[in-house]
Amino acid sequence: MTPLRRKMIDALVLHGKAARTQESYIAAVARLAQHYHRSPEGLSADEVQAYLVHLLRERRLSRSTVNQAGCAIGFLFGKVLGRDPAACQIPLPRAPQRLPEILSREEIARLLACAPHTKARMFLACAYALGLRVSELCALRPAHIDAAADRMCVRVVQGKGAKDRYVPLSADLLAELRAYRHGVPPGPWLFGSASDPNQPLQVGQAQRWYHRARAQAGIGKAGGIHSLRHCYATHLLEAGVDLHSIAQWLGHRQVGTTARYLHLARPDAPDGARCMPLALLSGLPRPNLH
Repeated sequence: MTPLRRKMIDALVLHGKAARTQESYIAAVARLAQHYHRSPEGLSADEVQAYLVHLLRERRLSRSTVNQAGCAIGFLFGKVLGRDPAACQIPLPRAPQRLPEILSREEIARLLACAPHTKARMFLACAYALGLRVSELCALRPAHIDAAADRMCVRVVQGKGAKDRYVPLSADLLAELRAYRHGVPPGPWLFGSASDPNQPLQVGQAQRWYHRARAQAGIGKAGGIHSLRHCYATHLLEAGVDLHSIAQWLGHRQVGTTARYLHLARPDAPDGARCMPLALLSGLPRPNLH
């Protein structure tokens, strides 16, 4: 490991960056070094800008991917190398703002019914009924579930932004989790890896479960398993839950980030959803698989 890489890893840790962010930032800087065949320490702001243009024009990468590379390089220059921010301005291309495609309640019911097995169905049900990021779901342990009647919540440990938070746990999801736990061997993770139960489930495996179930259910809407997090927020808004609470449960720093779901919510939510807004699983209709 080069001294510069070691220094950047230390800086990422000190700034509280999540493990996946650390990996992506290190990889982005490594690709920059490979492109110029020399250490990034000696690169100018103009060379960095030319590299980002290369990613957009020649590599045809998405603007969000190029933005991530620019943020990683900016972190290197500003936080690791200590350069004057005014001397190393890195223009970041504005990514187009697209609204996600929201699954209907009937589509979610079909998706869960088409999960390849019980473990996959439980994982997808938690993704929808808790609104967690897939990496947060993979990191859940049985001890993170507080089933006490006066608590009923799930503790997210060191989610995005290295923050802990609590998410309310509905009675219908708790009942399903208890049934699921009775049918699996005890282990340190709520969803352990099939190859090694002492390791958590991999994000890629969870994504494959989602895409397999979506295809089997005949759902043509775009998006991955993160779509269930969007559905969670939208359906809670439709059921009358306030925006601030949803922002807290999602782990958003700014309520404005959550406000985009206002464009997706319909005002005519089912009556049952308004009576018990957190009982998202109970509010799903019977799946039509014909």
